[in-house]
Amino acid sequence: MAGDDGPAETKKGSAKNSKKSKESSNESTLKQKSPAEFFAENKNIAGFDNPGKSLYTTVRELVENALDSSESISELPEVEVTIEEIGKSKFNSMIGLIDRERVDTQLYDDYETDKAREKRLVKEARASEIQAKNLASGKKNKEPGVSKVLKARGEASYYKVTCKDNGKGMPHDDIPNMFGRVLSGTKYGLKQTRGKFGLGAKMALIWSKMSTGLPIEISSSMKSQNYVTFCRLDIDIHRNIPHIHLHEKKANKEKWHGAEIQVVIEGNWTTYRSKILHYMRQMAVITPYAQFLFRFISETPEKNVTVKFTRRTDVMPPIPIETKHHPSSVDLLLIKRLVTDTSKKTLLQFLQNEFVNINKNLAARLIGEMGPDFSPGMAVKSVTSQQMVRIHQLFRQAKFDDPSGDCLSPAGEYNLRLGIIKELHPDMVATHSGSAQVFEGHPFIVEAGVSVGGRDVKQGINIFRFANRIPLLFEQGGDVVTRTALKRINWNSYKINQTQDKIGVFVSIVSTKIPFKGTGKEYIGDDISEIATAVKSAIQQCCIQLKSKIVKRLQAREQQERKRSLSRYIPDATGAVYEVLKQMTEEHTNKRKRYKEEETAMLEKVSKRIITKETLKEKLAEHVEQVDYEMALEYATQSGVSEEPRENIYLQQLNPTHSNFIDLHSPTFVFRLIL
Repeated sequence: MAGDDGPAETKKGSAKNSKKSKESSNESTLKQKSPAEFFAENKNIAGFDNPGKSLYTTVRELVENALDSSESISELPEVEVTIEEIGKSKFNSMIGLIDRERVDTQLYDDYETDKAREKRLVKEARASEIQAKNLASGKKNKEPGVSKVLKARGEASYYKVTCKDNGKGMPHDDIPNMFGRVLSGTKYGLKQTRGKFGLGAKMALIWSKMSTGLPIEISSSMKSQNYVTFCRLDIDIHRNIPHIHLHEKKANKEKWHGAEIQVVIEGNWTTYRSKILHYMRQMAVITPYAQFLFRFISETPEKNVTVKFTRRTDVMPPIPIETKHHPSSVDLLLIKRLVTDTSKKTLLQFLQNEFVNINKNLAARLIGEMGPDFSPGMAVKSVTSQQMVRIHQLFRQAKFDDPSGDCLSPAGEYNLRLGIIKELHPDMVATHSGSAQVFEGHPFIVEAGVSVGGRDVKQGINIFRFANRIPLLFEQGGDVVTRTALKRINWNSYKINQTQDKIGVFVSIVSTKIPFKGTGKEYIGDDISEIATAVKSAIQQCCIQLKSKIVKRLQAREQQERKRSLSRYIPDATGAVYEVLKQMTEEHTNKRKRYKEEETAMLEKVSKRIITKETLKEKLAEHVEQVDYEMALEYATQSGVSEEPRENIYLQQLNPTHSNFIDLHSPTFVFRLIL
């Protein structure tokens, strides 16, 4: 019996083992994720940490896309942003869901027991009684605390975000892929760009898909097009492809060009209201040539917000130019990609044409240094992986000229100064634009502005940071600008009080590669010495300018105080001098004392009432004025500066007929020569 059971048990055991092996093989099957799926699961990387931050990031992405679009065709930007609050009933009707009353109230998270309700009402009644007593006795009431309104975890706030611009527009056939396919776009070359990840409105669409399930709506028209494209779509996150609901052409009767994007998302306006408005204000500072209209439409009309940031100049920065890679900035992977994508035939042509600062002579020298396996005429496509490593090693060790900053597009000292004056109205402001510098083969330019005084500016140091002409509002503490302004600048040496004065520190950094830190790319670390040194130098140059203005103001104040002090003693001095003259006149009349001829003539004028107390007072006042004028003239002669009243002048937009002109830039003005 035992012998008969053996084979059966063996078969059962093998069957179990084969079943387990199949299960384990199924468990170890490789799975792939699409780019859209990755960003949906890691949305915090792109700034979609929570509903409030998602609303802010959506606005930011749409505004920056709108500015890029307008600037790409040298059109002065006009951007309209609207955030419309959508109530629960309206949202349900949008998605085709019928409102339903609660049946089992205890099932919900915001359920309040009778005992808890009674306790809350007693507390509110006690607070009302205390306020009434304080009013009767004339005491000030404390600001009433916001009563906690119980809100279910599943109850969300929804908003419709709309952004309209007058930019380039988008080709009809490209719109689905531009919005519905992650990591496809027009900004992936090596040049200065506003974006951080190259996601743009795609991430807003992903968030819309996750939070509301509603599609995005795009209207677009390009210049000279007689139609407007309308597209309604969402994204298949797992396949990373657009899902088109409607894609049609409409008549463009108004000859409009640009784009209008509308998306419905979950958000939180209450907690991120100040951040969104702060972002719009800072964007108006760094782009004074743009016009922004921001509206928040609430279900409660009293909470509506409308802010218009008016254009103050039509001087636009140049369009950033796409450039080639600097040899010292490339890695092995990039070299492989460049070899694969290049249209050049030989290694010499490849080095000479795919990189900056490598001419034909230098390319030949580099090839000679690589070794006998390399020759100028060898086919670049035949370069092996080992040979690419040798090229990379030589690039890291060889000496190359620094790349120029010609490909960069800073805001410009004039625009930065104008933006600060326009939005903050400071008592005084100084700006500085540094020359192009290099870190790790990437060119960068630092521009800075420092203001004292102004509207809506707190006491102490207020930091305003910009990277590639976009505001950075989060994670300020670790930023190179914050650390430099707070720890590396001796403000007292520039006659600026770090704690009492209202100080605005504005620093804008532009580069083909901004060295952001952290997953959210919200700040620039201070571990790159070249950038830290350039930021400190730019702020110091502004402080030096301000110091001369502050010293002049202090001297003028001292002069006024001196004049005020002298004028204060004029009546007493006049009375004393006149009494002495009267006494001398009596002595002269009684011949008790003899005086010189000049003195006698003056005493006769006193006796004849030609010189009176009033005339002496007038003469002393004239003398004080004359001394004050002579001292001011001497100071102006020594300093070589004639301080006269100044008025802010803004360049108006040119008429369509005046298309040919040349702008001559200065830190404080732009001279326009119309041809």
